[in-house]
Amino acid sequence: QVQLVESGGGLVQDGGSLRLSCVASGRTFSRYHMGWFRQAPGKEREFVVHIRSSGSTYYADSVKGRFTISRDNAKNTVYLQMNNLKPEDTAVYYCAATTRTYAIGSYYYTRSTYEYWGQGTQVTVSS
Repeated sequence: QVQLVESGGGLVQDGGSLRLSCVASGRTFSRYHMGWFRQAPGKEREFVVHIRSSGSTYYADSVKGRFTISRDNAKNTVYLQMNNLKPEDTAVYYCAATTRTYAIGSYYYTRSTYEYWGQGTQVTVSS
């Protein structure tokens, strides 16, 4: 069992930046593929970005060039640096983890791939 705890959310102005953190329990963090999803009010939870255990990454088009995911295996932590934030980025951001390994990268864009979820952290971008 893995527990994920997100932090770093808050209120920021249009064009501002935030860095989210997700700390995982357990000793095998380096083996997990990690993802960030977000859910805006009245909308489905959507994929934002993922990072494999190998370090390879994939970003949703909506955040490409503005968001950066990274991981520090020594700290059991994955980060999401968000720059040039826009009001449409307002959502609850969720960290997710899975040990499932797929050759097809697009499998990591779907919620059902992930076995563990954090409680979420609110990000609000004001215009």
